[in-house]
Amino acid sequence: MRPVEDILYDLVLPLVEDEKSLSVKRLPSLDENEIILAIYAESSDIARLIGRQGVMAHAIRQTMSIGSRVLDQRISIKFESY
Repeated sequence: MRPVEDILYDLVLPLVEDEKSLSVKRLPSLDENEIILAIYAESSDIARLIGRQGVMAHAIRQTMSIGSRVLDQRISIKFESY
């Protein structure tokens, strides 16, 4: 099974202009049943990933939550620009 970071990276890669600026990292969590992932990209790409009224962000989170059911863990996704 592939790490969830790689799956999220592959999911959002077609949505960004500069793929070199995109990175997905796993953040530490106090809850062992939670996986926190952060998407780092340039501000224009983050705006595209979040979408109008958060529609794209909601779709990304919903897609990743389907896979989290197999792991019996909750996945939280944060969007960060630099």
